[in-house]
Amino acid sequence: MKLQEYRSKEILARHGVALLEGIVATTPAEARAAAERIGSPVVVKAQVLVGGRGKAGGVKLAATPAEAEARAAEIIGLVIKGVTVRTLLVVPAAEIAKEYYLGLILDRASKAVTVIASADGGVEIEETAKTNPGAVLRLPLHPLIGLQEHNVRRVAFFLGLAPEQRKAFGPIMRGLYDAFIASDADLAEINPLVTTPGGELLALDAKIVLDDSALPRHPDLEAMRDLAEEEPSEIAAREAGINFIKLDGNIGCMVNGAGLAMTTMDLVKLAGGEPANFLDIGGGAKADRVAAAFAIILDDPRVQAILVNIFGGITRGDEVARGIVEARATLQRTVPMVVRIVGTNAVEAADILRQANLITADSLDEAAAKAVAAALAVGGGA
Repeated sequence: MKLQEYRSKEILARHGVALLEGIVATTPAEARAAAERIGSPVVVKAQVLVGGRGKAGGVKLAATPAEAEARAAEIIGLVIKGVTVRTLLVVPAAEIAKEYYLGLILDRASKAVTVIASADGGVEIEETAKTNPGAVLRLPLHPLIGLQEHNVRRVAFFLGLAPEQRKAFGPIMRGLYDAFIASDADLAEINPLVTTPGGELLALDAKIVLDDSALPRHPDLEAMRDLAEEEPSEIAAREAGINFIKLDGNIGCMVNGAGLAMTTMDLVKLAGGEPANFLDIGGGAKADRVAAAFAIILDDPRVQAILVNIFGGITRGDEVARGIVEARATLQRTVPMVVRIVGTNAVEAADILRQANLITADSLDEAAAKAVAAALAVGGGA
């Protein structure tokens, strides 16, 4: 779950990170009032869960409250990477002497929380890592004892901070780490972290991405979810208890088990197709849940075929087959459907599916190939 910048800053502020407090606005008039309260000049910033706001015209400097109102009118309603701007953050303008990047990620490769730091801040860190990898520090932290003072000093030295700035850097680094741990985050970053001409260190922008699986422990953070920027299909899936991620292909996938879902997507691609989604229906595929899964998949108009791949362990294959047949009868839009069910009561499941005139397959390779062929037929070979 991604948090808007102002929400991320709220969390960092709780943990003592030095930053410029801003005021949230949803109308040009509110932006003007915010600028009057803060004092000019200010920066008016679009609050969207995508990058590239500045390049898209979503971050503008305003010298007066009237100008802040005008800039806000330009930004509200702006579409940035497919997302419409509805909310703004008005913050004091800051003079910048130097920009840095500072972040923490849950790095599964190193199996540790890892500090990412660079003296080239204010840009996409991924691009810096590609073009100038020596400019990026990756520092895995001890999984049991976490961030230590020698880690803080190493990062400060890598960034080239002046001796008088290193003392101020400590609370920022520790605050970022404490916020990361306390929030069960996957990512927490400050970009840019800046020094002012007077030598002050400030977090000008912040981003936090939370682990969805940990949200039951954090109802206060769950309340920060911005539903306006989430895919409606992903919202529906979450309400139905289905793990779902929308992708860009045309073959919908309905699978029980995350690992099996990943394998299914791989084999769809190997067969020359593109998966339209990741969908793990979980254990037990009753008709109501199957119907919800189908509706979510078919909400995407690009889907031209569905591949159902179910392994019956505790789940009985014949129950799944009946659920598929019942659910299919409720759909408002139909596309070719290829079903593979193996495991418990797979023979009985195959009989049910054949009687319903559904396309079946014995192997996953065969199922993927049939799904790709069916999608091509619907799309006219495109």
